[in-house]
Amino acid sequence: MATGIPTSIQTAPLLKQWVQLLADGRFQIYSGKVELGQGISAALVKVACEELCIHPGQVDLVAGHTALSPDEGYTAGSLSIEAGATALRHACIYMRLLFAIQAAEHLAVNLEDLTLDQGMFGALQSKEKIGFHALAKDTNYALIRVDTPLDQSRDVKNLVQLPDEEFIRFDLKGKFTGAGFVHDMVRSNMLHARILRGPHAEARARLVDAAHLRSFEGVTKLVIQGDFIALLGPDEGMLLRAYEKAYATIEWQLPNLPAFQEIETLLTSLPSVDEKVVAQGKALPSSQRLTRRYSKPYIAHASIGLACALAEPMRHSANKAGLTVYTHSQGVFKLRQEIAAALGISVDMLDVVHSPGAGCYGHNGADDVALDAAFLAHHLQVPVRVQWTRQDEMSVSPLGSASLIELSAGVNDQGRIADWQAQVWSHSHLNRPGWLPGSNLLGAWALDPKAPRPVQKDQVLPTGGGLRNIIPYYDLPALDVMHHFVPEGPLRVSALRSLGGFANTFAIESFMDELAETATVDPLEFRLRHLTDTRAKHVLQATADAANWDSRGEGLNGHGYGIAFGRYKNHAGYCAVVVQIEVGESIRVQQVWCTVDAGRIVHRDGLLNQIEGGLLQAISWTLKESVTWGPAGITSNCWDTYSILGFDEIPQLHIDLVDAMDQPSIGAGEVAAGPLAAAIANAAHHALGVRPRHLPLTPDRLLQLIHSQD
Repeated sequence: MATGIPTSIQTAPLLKQWVQLLADGRFQIYSGKVELGQGISAALVKVACEELCIHPGQVDLVAGHTALSPDEGYTAGSLSIEAGATALRHACIYMRLLFAIQAAEHLAVNLEDLTLDQGMFGALQSKEKIGFHALAKDTNYALIRVDTPLDQSRDVKNLVQLPDEEFIRFDLKGKFTGAGFVHDMVRSNMLHARILRGPHAEARARLVDAAHLRSFEGVTKLVIQGDFIALLGPDEGMLLRAYEKAYATIEWQLPNLPAFQEIETLLTSLPSVDEKVVAQGKALPSSQRLTRRYSKPYIAHASIGLACALAEPMRHSANKAGLTVYTHSQGVFKLRQEIAAALGISVDMLDVVHSPGAGCYGHNGADDVALDAAFLAHHLQVPVRVQWTRQDEMSVSPLGSASLIELSAGVNDQGRIADWQAQVWSHSHLNRPGWLPGSNLLGAWALDPKAPRPVQKDQVLPTGGGLRNIIPYYDLPALDVMHHFVPEGPLRVSALRSLGGFANTFAIESFMDELAETATVDPLEFRLRHLTDTRAKHVLQATADAANWDSRGEGLNGHGYGIAFGRYKNHAGYCAVVVQIEVGESIRVQQVWCTVDAGRIVHRDGLLNQIEGGLLQAISWTLKESVTWGPAGITSNCWDTYSILGFDEIPQLHIDLVDAMDQPSIGAGEVAAGPLAAAIANAAHHALGVRPRHLPLTPDRLLQLIHSQD
């Protein structure tokens, strides 16, 4: 049976780019998808072990290293398994088939009689065994291409597999017990650095007294170029105290920020580029019509750990000195291009190596801090480690874009949707380095204030940025979608987990409840009658059954249940959620039931962790998180002014994973966010009888909503 060629294989077609046999008998595998805490490293090792029938102890993984790994773009969009693991699996299967043919010849048996265990080929009728390494002595396997279709009609029949328990998160030991993060890296003669930046990404220091900055104890180097100001010293503690004193002496010039206001007012007041992006079908007659608006605010990444990077000069050739940069970036190849351009050096003189760092949910400060370290190491020709402050993290790193969604639909007498119209106001949701011409690195703007920046744009459908998931995954007779793209806003924005999918799914699934109420139909039944996809119907029904949906009661007593569904990007994983909440002084989520179908499960524990993390983050977004600003810059710049979910607020989670073995693996890391938010809003309506439509659902916002109903 022939199979298609994964995209990553087409760009890296040699077997040696994916698997190499080491002299000590081990296997080294390569990937462009990096470990961000999502467990992809264990999943990749599991894929190699499954297809080559080897033990995880026999495998080394190299991922996100520009000198060694295949370029697989960004580790983003829930594509690590769908794209990265699929490509590695293809290469390993190819390797197994090629070496199996040689093993059958060597053992003088039919290929179908071969066994494969611990990387050793054997056969029932032969006592001899031979492994990949021995067979490779007669084969120049490094030149083998794997970008042709596979024929798996003849293969090893007896593949010995290990249980899932063997594939633990091997990256965790170092993180718990030693130098597991880029923050922990140390080099001899290394300098620590802090960059002086203001309370907004566009803030600039008015006057800088260089002599005064050099006078602070702990500062042994001061670097000023353009608007870039760095304090450096060998002792991090002393340097941090010096930084705090120095920061207090700086007067900042800020852009002319609009006053803080509700997202609906803000986005509709800013200039926009308007385009009808979907117009299909024919509306049916309807007896009732509903039009509602929903919004989400700007949201920070709010990683508990801070952005950090280390760069050190390296000799890349006999006559030229280069750099190696260690970073927790999601896209090391694109970052390498932008750092090289900012420093004016050849890409060949720069290696960028992924090293684990703070939890990453999109385009956070990891890329920016990498340029900070690279510039200083290149300029001073010493190893430099840069770590941001909490204010940097909350004020100058990219934020998730705000969104406003207006939905309108007709409902007929049969309780079915007759037509659907959507309008979206939002900024770009993708400003990653290397995505568009021009620099998207904060340090590059400071080093050369005249450096060209990319023209703002957003991803188009079907993937979409601000439009992601705006097309409902329901059967609709007519659909119209209008995009109001807002190029400029008060804050620096880029990719944050699920992009526009969070806001759009929240809006659609909240609206589905409102339409169900209009049609006097149970919210679950209303969704099921508009679905034909059996996998979608299954996750909805399974979640409802697990939560005893039919026994939820009438509500209106401070206790509520809400349900919601989404298929991420309309082609990735399916997710249905039911939440149980209690409303007192605030909304408290007590229990969450969730069913996810992400196709064939590669690493169950990793998938489970992804769903758990996505649910908890979405609870935090829905109930608490919102970026605020004023004339002096961003005001939500510390934990006192930017609230996140506390450990004492974590609900009981009941997660069911559907292992669709006959289906391809599809993205799951971002499936839970939108459905969870809508389920909470729907539960709030069930508990209180009022309909929250604008996030976050804080106590103040709920009180305003309740009083507005009086």
